[in-house]
Amino acid sequence: MTSGRLILAATPLGDVRDASPRLASALAEADVIAAEDTRRLRSLASALEVTPQGRVVSFYEDVETARLPKLLESLRAGETVVLVTDAGMPSVSDPGFRLVAACVASDLPVTCLPGPSAVTTALALSGLPCDRFCFEGFAPRKPGERTRWLTSLRDEPRTAVFFESPHRLASLLADAVSVLGSSRQAAVCRELTKTYEEVKRGSLSSLAAWASDGVRGEITVVLAGAEPRAVSVADLVSEVSDRVAAGERLKSAAADVAEAAGVSKKELYDAVLASRKTP
Repeated sequence: MTSGRLILAATPLGDVRDASPRLASALAEADVIAAEDTRRLRSLASALEVTPQGRVVSFYEDVETARLPKLLESLRAGETVVLVTDAGMPSVSDPGFRLVAACVASDLPVTCLPGPSAVTTALALSGLPCDRFCFEGFAPRKPGERTRWLTSLRDEPRTAVFFESPHRLASLLADAVSVLGSSRQAAVCRELTKTYEEVKRGSLSSLAAWASDGVRGEITVVLAGAEPRAVSVADLVSEVSDRVAAGERLKSAAADVAEAAGVSKKELYDAVLASRKTP
């Protein structure tokens, strides 16, 4: 028997007109629709003038694992399963990853209906460099974890995109000013593709002041990458020495550190040797 296939289907962020004809067809023809919110699915289908013929099952975070066996059974029986989340692309900070991973492990076909994504939409609107970027999911909720996470972005050269809830945005931006500096550039994208879409661009300090009065809606934040810091050979001597003390050979440690920092390998090697002779 030929197995069915899993279709990851992107859904509109807000404006239903962003739905593709392929999405409408997939919802109409699927044997099974796994939906993060079945009520939202019904509303979307109604707006698209589509009547799903297949079974509709809920597939939100708390039931993902429990739903996997039945969905895999359907796929093995040759049925087409369409996975949709509330908005955007399944698996991208939404349910879906566990099901995709299970399909891959079982060698079951998986395909995708591309479409709206808050990540790339916000990135394009931000006015910040888009050639290299990283997606960080949702910002950590707890203050300590959030500070450690922001610290990890201090020297990140790529533009970073992440989600945040509106009621935590002000405190996040205030923490970002403390950890990353007031002048780091960013953009806060609110209610993308919806009636009250808004994109605020500027320094972290200006955005923190703007958000202090409260912000509503779905939030995506785009943070500029860190500017390269000028590093001298002398600054790197202790790093090489630490690696050597941990058991690494001097030559390889100096070569790795020099390459990462963009300095001369020979100069760094010689500087480490010279430091050993200094009383």
